[in-house]
Amino acid sequence: MTTDLDLTNYRALSFDCYGTLIDWEAGIAAVLAPWAREEGLDVTDEELLLAYADNEAAVERETPVALYPEVLANAFRRTGERLGGPVTDEWAQRLGNSVPDWPTFPDSSDALARLAKHYQLIILSNVHRDGFAGSNQRLNGDFAAIITAEDVGAYKPAENHFRALDATLPKLGVDRTELLHVAQSLFHDHAPAKRERLPSVWINRRHDRPGWGATPVPSEEWSYNLECVSMADFADAVDRSFAGADDNT
Repeated sequence: MTTDLDLTNYRALSFDCYGTLIDWEAGIAAVLAPWAREEGLDVTDEELLLAYADNEAAVERETPVALYPEVLANAFRRTGERLGGPVTDEWAQRLGNSVPDWPTFPDSSDALARLAKHYQLIILSNVHRDGFAGSNQRLNGDFAAIITAEDVGAYKPAENHFRALDATLPKLGVDRTELLHVAQSLFHDHAPAKRERLPSVWINRRHDRPGWGATPVPSEEWSYNLECVSMADFADAVDRSFAGADDNT
């Protein structure tokens, strides 16, 4: 792991949530896999996620003000059309309503608590407020601000979240140069972060698996300043940085 970042220079972290803190692939597959079995489709969870990924992104582009449960439902219907299995309203609603049930990654809550000792934490997420509220009952995160797709009327990688973030930072007493973005998705987060000239940390949750999973292939240039394989890995790097700074004082 190499970095050109001094992690002690930052006062706030903005986080993608689903894929970074919450295991959205497990949550989506928990609905798609039993549907596929019911339809008699011979597909793996990974193949289901791959088929689903572009459909969700397309629905988000086409209906940016739709709430996330509706996006999930419509993306599921399109995925069914692609795979040759009908998706009933019951199945579509099951996925749409499933966000609060999606599991956290095992290291997320502890890492957030450790990071909160050094930074203000901000959520920058492609979901609706009720969905995130349900997830935060699992995360128990102490967030200074929460920005969702419902708030900004669009889905990343559109710029709306980042404009809202710019408006939020002064309220927190944070300069933009003191913000670091932390996310798993190169498509949803690191491409727009590059566009916005924000330094970023890639939480490479799929480091031990090939392919893109539920995340589309990036359509823009992307970059990141630090790669970590988990939130615990990132929190460890932060703790080392601040411990080193204390040793030098």
